[in-house]
Amino acid sequence: MELKTAVFPGSFDPVTRGHENVIQRALPLFDRIVVAIGENAEKRSMFPSDLRMEWIRKTFAGEPKVVVERYSGLTVDFCKSIRARYILRGIRTSADFEFERSIGQINKILFPEIETLFFLSTPEFTALNSSIVRDIIKHGGNPDPFVPEALKGLMTL
Repeated sequence: MELKTAVFPGSFDPVTRGHENVIQRALPLFDRIVVAIGENAEKRSMFPSDLRMEWIRKTFAGEPKVVVERYSGLTVDFCKSIRARYILRGIRTSADFEFERSIGQINKILFPEIETLFFLSTPEFTALNSSIVRDIIKHGGNPDPFVPEALKGLMTL
């Protein structure tokens, strides 16, 4: 029997409590969740992908359903390669929804078997994103309230 696999793609630069929340809420629905760190040569990350992978693994240590992988190219091609039929996306605002809806519809054309599932942000994480956490770190602030418990004290430049 094939595993019910979902891909949660992103840069996770860095992973936040919002990302963690989406994954935790999706866990009961799937046999496996692949947190997929997209590699984009044109986008400069603050943290190297190896470190981001380590942080996600540390966040979900003890949760065998969560695996972390790196990929480049189209997300739907990565999904096909690992036999995933679901893409997870977190939605914080109506602007996020419009952006993600467009991508989800294009993905459906490219790979008709894929389904995109939107998880609405819980209220306490609506304002949180990786850009804000990077800005806090860049300016010497304390990112700990915004990152998973397992990563507190680890995110510095």
